[in-house]
Amino acid sequence: MTSARIIIDPAFTVAPVNRRTFGTFVEHMGRCVYTGIYEPGHATADEDGFRKDVLELTRELGVSVVRYPGGNFVSGYRWEDGVGPREGRPRRLDLAWHSVETNEFGLDEFIRWCAKAGVEPMMALNLGTRGVQEALDLQEYSNHPGGTALSDLREQHGASPYGVKLWCLGNELDGPWQIGHKTPAEYGRLAAETARTMRMIEPDLELVACGSSSSQMPTFGTWEREVLRETYDFVDHISCHAYYGNDDGDTASFLASAVNMDRFIDAVTATADHVGAELKSSKQIGISFDEWNVWYKDRSRRTDGPHDQWEVAPRRIEDEYNVTDAVVVGNLLISLLRHSDRVAVACLAQLANVIAPIMTEPNGPAWRQPTFHPFAITSRLAAGQVLRLETDSPTVSTAKYGDVPAVDAVATYSEGELAVFLVNRSSEDTVDVTVDVSRSGVTTIEEAVMVHDADPLATNSAEHPDRISPQPADSRLQDGKLTVTLPAISWVALRLSTD
Repeated sequence: MTSARIIIDPAFTVAPVNRRTFGTFVEHMGRCVYTGIYEPGHATADEDGFRKDVLELTRELGVSVVRYPGGNFVSGYRWEDGVGPREGRPRRLDLAWHSVETNEFGLDEFIRWCAKAGVEPMMALNLGTRGVQEALDLQEYSNHPGGTALSDLREQHGASPYGVKLWCLGNELDGPWQIGHKTPAEYGRLAAETARTMRMIEPDLELVACGSSSSQMPTFGTWEREVLRETYDFVDHISCHAYYGNDDGDTASFLASAVNMDRFIDAVTATADHVGAELKSSKQIGISFDEWNVWYKDRSRRTDGPHDQWEVAPRRIEDEYNVTDAVVVGNLLISLLRHSDRVAVACLAQLANVIAPIMTEPNGPAWRQPTFHPFAITSRLAAGQVLRLETDSPTVSTAKYGDVPAVDAVATYSEGELAVFLVNRSSEDTVDVTVDVSRSGVTTIEEAVMVHDADPLATNSAEHPDRISPQPADSRLQDGKLTVTLPAISWVALRLSTD
């Protein structure tokens, strides 16, 4: 057993907790939509065909914002296909995921689903095969109060203005796999024109420019610089996307994935600030980390359905997550919270079935994957101000990142309540952590939960949906000192109060 020390002082803040940190992502990919969030005829389906069991789990997950409809899918999407009477909607080939899109679920349904789930919609625009005019058309249909062709069409479809304020200007257009792949100069110019023109209608929109689809892209850094030089005055945020997996069996590096996320965010903010300095602008660009998760890409290639035929909602990247994956997801949330001064939006990709915290079976049950729990608990407990911590921890050696702290942590403080989130990245050692909370005035542990199992590869399933569930954490509070025992490969959350 080893030990670590942390000092917490509510006077040292990073930024307020941003509720949009707890976003997710719904893409027309695999079974995320069809038999995921939407399945008419299911025993729990409501009048709109939405699975109420999935709606309940979405609310329990604590989701704040949902990005839609892609992802790669959006770069070939015609939004008009998903509005109005369902019986008149066309079936289309989806080139992004080699499937058939029925358009039975579209914009109108998504906005109704958001209202029932209690989440904010984040709309992505097709800047792959389409451009400025199509973006303006979607904006008019979605937001204009009435008296124009497209706003009146929405009213004919029985809907009031949708009031969408958060928009993504395309998706991953730096990627050669993307429909409409562009150079940074091509994309930057198109994004700037789209943003500038949309603001002629609604100046207060919140707009996200596409950043690199991965920090491993050969154009990373250059892409951000050139795109922001074109768009800086017209956008609010630039996107980051990152997926982490353990396909190569390097568990130590996998458990330290948040080190990469930290460096990614720091690199993009530095680039954005450099461009701002070049332009002599006082404006600060935020980060929209609107795709992040654990994704076993090699495993996905082996388990996806056949690609020699076109199907409706084929099974795609339905990763089965284990305890180790859940610990990594919890650590990635620690990283996002730690950067609350710059991360304005974050979206776990995706919500249902496709690399998701929620799994379903057609005409069957819905259940929580192990990754569900750290997200739901963090969303529920994080409040007030994110605090800057001082941590003294033993290290673990990794092939990708060198020596990294075994213990990573973040805390939030609000009106006499302190929330502390900790992770043990070591796959071998239990760590006793002593946290000095004397400056916060807390006297009572109200809640202490842990995600851990003797088998770090344990999973949940339809037959055993609660095999991995939160369990009590070993913690003690005396004389301003909080002591927490972190088993190897574990994530812990605590809520303390002054009462």
